[in-house]
Amino acid sequence: MARSSGPHAHPQTAAHASEHAPETRGPRNVITHDQISRRAYEIFLARGGFHGNHEQDWAQAERELKLGRR
Repeated sequence: MARSSGPHAHPQTAAHASEHAPETRGPRNVITHDQISRRAYEIFLARGGFHGNHEQDWAQAERELKLGRR
């Protein structure tokens, strides 16, 4: 039996389904966790993939996205 994600779906099932739904665009000033994560990974790769600076990479990604830079 297939799980439903409609209005009568079990709350846990509906929440789980939305976690895996394609990302939709919201207002321009809203930055998602996924966007920051992807940009932080790009920064990590640009630094040569050396570990140990994940907090700085994350902060830089967040700053860039908030300023509309990339």
